[in-house]
Amino acid sequence: MATTTTRPLGGVTAADGSDGDGSGGVRRRLFGATIVIMLGVLLSRLLGLVRDGVIAAKFGQGYATDVYNAAFTIPDVIFYLIAGGALSSAFIPVFTEYMERGERREAWRLFSIVCAATTAIVGSLIVLGELFVHPLAKAFNPGWDHQRIADVADLTRILLPAQICFFLGGLMMGALQVLRNNLGQAFGPAVYNLGIIVGALFLTARFGVAGLCWGAVGGAIAGNLLLQWIFVRRAGGYFATSVFRNFHHPGARPVWNLMWPILLGLALPQVCPIVNKWFATFLKDNGAMSAMMYANRLMQVPLGVFGQACGIAIFPLLAQQAARGDRRELRRTMSAGIRFILFLTVPSSIFMMLLATPIVQFLYQAGKFKTADARLTATILIAYTVGLFAWSVQAIVARGFYSLKDSRTPVIVGTIVTVLFVVANACVLRVTGIGPGKSVAGASGLALVTSFAAILNTGILFALLRRRLGGIDGANLLAGTLKIVVASAAFGLACWVTLHFLQGHPLHTGGSVKIASLENLAICALAGTITYALAAFALRMEETRMLVKLVRRA
Repeated sequence: MATTTTRPLGGVTAADGSDGDGSGGVRRRLFGATIVIMLGVLLSRLLGLVRDGVIAAKFGQGYATDVYNAAFTIPDVIFYLIAGGALSSAFIPVFTEYMERGERREAWRLFSIVCAATTAIVGSLIVLGELFVHPLAKAFNPGWDHQRIADVADLTRILLPAQICFFLGGLMMGALQVLRNNLGQAFGPAVYNLGIIVGALFLTARFGVAGLCWGAVGGAIAGNLLLQWIFVRRAGGYFATSVFRNFHHPGARPVWNLMWPILLGLALPQVCPIVNKWFATFLKDNGAMSAMMYANRLMQVPLGVFGQACGIAIFPLLAQQAARGDRRELRRTMSAGIRFILFLTVPSSIFMMLLATPIVQFLYQAGKFKTADARLTATILIAYTVGLFAWSVQAIVARGFYSLKDSRTPVIVGTIVTVLFVVANACVLRVTGIGPGKSVAGASGLALVTSFAAILNTGILFALLRRRLGGIDGANLLAGTLKIVVASAAFGLACWVTLHFLQGHPLHTGGSVKIASLENLAICALAGTITYALAAFALRMEETRMLVKLVRRA
């Protein structure tokens, strides 16, 4: 594997404060970094789909998978609120400043102090979680009986220690992003998913659903801890043991000051599924929570590959431009990032909504996973996908605030939207009911509320950031968005016409649901992609030209 450069992101700047090759160079760097991370995230998400397919075939969509999914709730709270976003989002701008000033030794000393201090904090939370796992499991799953709570607690005990690996891995990934090394971010999650797949194939026969949890722990150690440390060492990073003699560092306080408010602001996309799971425990049909988790993870595929990948790639660049006080380039970078995300996620949303059932049937329907399970999951997937574009844009907009070291605004907006989201979830269950046979309406309603929360949160943050920056290259953003909408409409029409033609004249005459679904997906995707590409070129969309250049370079 080739060694990547450890030069601070941005390199030499021109006299006008832009990158040496101008704003076009900024966009090429953004798109290039995004493509690298997208490929890695795509690998991880594909392995995640394989993982879910294996689990669905072995356990179906019922009691065992509900308990397994619920076991991740307590670890997820620790990871998402601390390691998953807040710490790295607070750490990257401060770490970037030291690297920009050429103070490399101090940057790694700061890394070491933050690593040691927060490891102690997360370790303490894990110990508390182990001690109070039963009451916590009951609190997060209030609608379940004692036996389910006991099973959730047993699996949670296995998963909790792995959060140390996620925390340390997230911190190392943040440092690597600043060093323009995205390999850790790209391949760490893939190794983690491989661990669960190994657990599903080789450990479940002996340990049952607990084998999945042991596989997850192994994947976390290998992918999020050991692999990340290898990349850090190859990039020239190190852990300064001198911190144990002196924990004081002037850069540590800004990290803590940024971190705690970010807990609510950046974590909203992850908090929503946790809240959904809490309310899903009141649905009386077995498999309702599992269906929501399968659907949410399907929606997370394009969100991770496109939205989160671009957010990860763009954040160090935004932090660098903010550190230089270059608002002009900051506005252009934000606009380019948002347009690029919409260019990819809007047609993805349309495709997933139109072909939700074939997608679920192709990926999951086998073994104990039946047609009724696929229909329930597909209905929920459509509701989740409504907000895909908003979640993706939020990944950029929130980081725009954090690059400016403004964590208060996202926190206020996130808190308000979260409160409204919880109230709306309660109203949905009151309207749809929670008795047997009510899972389709109840779970779909919860997912739809999640999408509306995403749209509201992102819309408010975008308006406030636009005001803060004095605009976000509005003319280009509006024109680009309108072109994306027109091209996406053509894409959707092509997919819809093709799907209805195939349903009337099926190519596959055998009995395999998977093969029939794959044919529908492949042909519709081909027809839609060709139509979208032709429309994009006809409308002279800048994102198309950038993708062509990147492909030619590759």
